[in-house]
Amino acid sequence: MGGAVPDLRLAGFTIGLWLAALGALHLSAGWGIVAGAGGLGCAAVLAGALRSAAVVRWIGVAVALGAGCGAVATAARMSVREAPALSVLVESGATVRAALVVRDDPRLLARSAGPPTFLVAVTLESVTAEDAPPVRLSARALVLGADPGWRGLLPGQRVTVTGRLLPPRPGDLRAAVLSARTPPVPEGRPSWAQRGAGVLRAGLQRACEPLPDDSGGLLPGLVVGDTSRLDPALEEDFRATGLTHLTAVSGTNVAIVLGVVLFVVRRFPAGPVLCAVLCAVALAGFVILARPSPSVIRAGAMGAIGLLGLAGGRPRAAVPALAAAAAALLIADPELAADPGFALSVLATAGLLLLAPVWRDGLRRAGCPAGVAEALAVPAAAQVACGPVVAAISGTVSLISVPANLVVVPAIAPATLLGVSAAVLSPVWPAAAEFTAWLGHWPAEWLVLVAHTGARVPAGALPWPDGAAGGLLLAGLTVAVLFAARRAIVRRLATVVALGAVLGALPVRLLSPGWPPPGWFVVACAVGQGDAVVLAAGAGRAVVVDAGPEPNAVDRCLRRLGVREVAVLVVSHFHVDHIGGVDGVFRGRRVGAVIGPAWPEPASGRAAVEKAAAEAGVAVGVAGAGWAYSVGGLRLEALGPITEMRGTNSDPNNNSLILRAGAGGRSVLLLGDAETEEQEDLVAGPGAAGLRADVLKVAHHGSALQATALLDAVRPAVALVSVGRDNDYGHPNAGVIGRLARGGARVLRTDESGDVAAVIVEGQLAVAVRGDPPA
Repeated sequence: MGGAVPDLRLAGFTIGLWLAALGALHLSAGWGIVAGAGGLGCAAVLAGALRSAAVVRWIGVAVALGAGCGAVATAARMSVREAPALSVLVESGATVRAALVVRDDPRLLARSAGPPTFLVAVTLESVTAEDAPPVRLSARALVLGADPGWRGLLPGQRVTVTGRLLPPRPGDLRAAVLSARTPPVPEGRPSWAQRGAGVLRAGLQRACEPLPDDSGGLLPGLVVGDTSRLDPALEEDFRATGLTHLTAVSGTNVAIVLGVVLFVVRRFPAGPVLCAVLCAVALAGFVILARPSPSVIRAGAMGAIGLLGLAGGRPRAAVPALAAAAAALLIADPELAADPGFALSVLATAGLLLLAPVWRDGLRRAGCPAGVAEALAVPAAAQVACGPVVAAISGTVSLISVPANLVVVPAIAPATLLGVSAAVLSPVWPAAAEFTAWLGHWPAEWLVLVAHTGARVPAGALPWPDGAAGGLLLAGLTVAVLFAARRAIVRRLATVVALGAVLGALPVRLLSPGWPPPGWFVVACAVGQGDAVVLAAGAGRAVVVDAGPEPNAVDRCLRRLGVREVAVLVVSHFHVDHIGGVDGVFRGRRVGAVIGPAWPEPASGRAAVEKAAAEAGVAVGVAGAGWAYSVGGLRLEALGPITEMRGTNSDPNNNSLILRAGAGGRSVLLLGDAETEEQEDLVAGPGAAGLRADVLKVAHHGSALQATALLDAVRPAVALVSVGRDNDYGHPNAGVIGRLARGGARVLRTDESGDVAAVIVEGQLAVAVRGDPPA
């Protein structure tokens, strides 16, 4: 990289501030002040000790000074959280009447069988306990509310509500979590900017309603970060392809919008000042349209710094400006130190400042047209800079993110321009807004196609160590490569080595993609603390038994297996850890039938299954002992419940459907959550000879409530345990697992191995694991 070396002293201050804030989040306010004093003292010592090199000395001083300031700033914020008047109420779980201000859009949490729950970031202004005077304060908090009245609230809206105070999680600067028990009562109105933005966002959603689900849900996300209609499966494809910045407001998203404006403006003879002014106007309009919530304002600040570097071409001034902006945001909100979104925004902007101009100029010298050079350099620089954080979060390094970002560039400008136009037109000319949104959905369809295709590319992402160690390792390699690449011979050598590695590994990944394993017969999906079992029933078709606790996990498992059609969805019983993800089974798939037990409880779980099935035009049938079904070489039969059981430890569990499935000369026994009573009844019914199976799906996540006579009768070669990591129930029971192992079973657990499969290879039974258990 040529050019002048940027001034890194303020960057050192910001790094010290960031690290200190991150550490101080887990300390008390008193320890934070001590840490801050220590950092400031180190700055004074370093200023006198490091005399040999002025640059090293001042960077060291800046880091120590930042560490001190970060610890003090975080401690000051923590003192508000630990204020005695409020902390006493929180520790006692008091029920209070709270006056608060909404700080961000209410967010709907993942759906379960219960009512929808909204998560709302707020500022507490006062709390009043029963028979006590009000406590006046200004402290951040979270509200959990199930009332539909939370849905339409705008940032800046003042409301009053009654609820119970709960403690926040460790490392959270929020003072409390308020579990709302009454609907929110609005007090006054939000600001004109928030009301105006709300009108435009709602108008954009109305204009997109007639559009296809994929592009119609994406366009509002691309323009204003509104993903309320975006299909979670499509959102997962965008994440896998490295295009998440197109569906959420971030520094990367803002920088891309400004890059589009620059691309248009620079087609005319415009100087740096005019470019900056026009981009500033576009940035202000974008912030208002996306609502000036804290996350959008942070993204706007990062975008403005990127604008300074790209429009002014002065990296020595832009890098200190970026460091100053990041430092100011961290001092104002130290909790950002632990926010991956903030880290991605800062790194993406740093990539635009330090890498994009150099790569753009290099492409121009190589004969690339100016606009094309900028279009190539901007997404590549952002992706390279963000790579270490993405790797730390996901445990993968994407090989397709840069190409995917390059090929979507031509579609971003028209989709964004047409989407913004539709939002602006919606209040005054709805018909024109719908037509403009229809035009905008065509480039959005290209983005959808790229995301779908990229997510299905074999070897599109390579495994990488996750966590801080993996992120630091990739960061070190990235810096080493960037510095080494300043020499032409190193660039050529690195290109040859990289191409050789990719081309050498790709055929292996194509021929042996790893998952799903060839000849898979039954798979227990890693869905956390719950059950979702898939039985192969032909190419792209399967029988699914239970759906896990939430939709995304089972949907991802079925997509990994290539299941496009579910011949029958069998619900063993209606507890939420078996039916909470039922919407994920229906997502983008044809479901031929839904079967469940006769036992009606819990009623909320049965109602959730019936609702999901009704929306797909499928009725829920009832099955019991003797029910049978065949499809694609797979035969199912229900062995239980033999008799209706009442008054047991758990009647829904002990009335679970028990299935036996067979294919390719092998069999599997699926016990649902049957406990000791139903298992003993099963042994007394068909008898031991009728229960023998090659594969056993262990009942109730491997709980201790197992009938030893049943385990002895089944004598499985493979035992699959569907269980969540670090669950609160003590599942699976060590004695049960030990007994299965001593009986000759190969025990596979989803909490340890991710998706686990029994495989039939040339008539022989084998096992395979995906090796990616959920965190």
